[in-house]
Amino acid sequence: MAKISPLMIAPPLIFGAFAVLAGIGMFRDDPNALPSAREGQPAPPVVLTEFAGKPGFDDATLRDGEVKLVNYWASWCAPCRVEHPNLQALSDEGIPVYGINYKDQLDNAEAFLTELGDPYAGIGRDEQGRMGLDWGVYGVPETYVVDGEGTIILRWAGPITQRVIESTIRPALEKAAGGS
Repeated sequence: MAKISPLMIAPPLIFGAFAVLAGIGMFRDDPNALPSAREGQPAPPVVLTEFAGKPGFDDATLRDGEVKLVNYWASWCAPCRVEHPNLQALSDEGIPVYGINYKDQLDNAEAFLTELGDPYAGIGRDEQGRMGLDWGVYGVPETYVVDGEGTIILRWAGPITQRVIESTIRPALEKAAGGS
């Protein structure tokens, strides 16, 4: 009887393991969603550099009893430009939006806001991205729904579009306001 080498069995086993992992990834609820370890937890400390001439915000702001959005953005980020009118519309509705300018040059960030408008109730700069690391930021834009006690209810990675507002942001805002 012929002997089967263990090296002959390895390729089908490796392929089978890959197929199982790919199948699990493809059939989860939202294969495009990035997981967030921060949802349901208190927002990490706010440690920002001042954005000259603009109101800032701090930890107390995130725990002031008001539901709010915290938006990481940068002038060099094309999707940030796309989402900006939607953030302005939410701000115009009375939803406080706090901005964190992420790894950006101040002059470029100021020009971005001058051109597109400033939807932010408060704003600061995360020049080195250290605060972004604490918040679990993968890249910009990212937006967090934070309840009045400073708990992160939702993290959305990617631009805020009208579809995202209706299907994801508004339900999270209602959840944060109702405490359910």
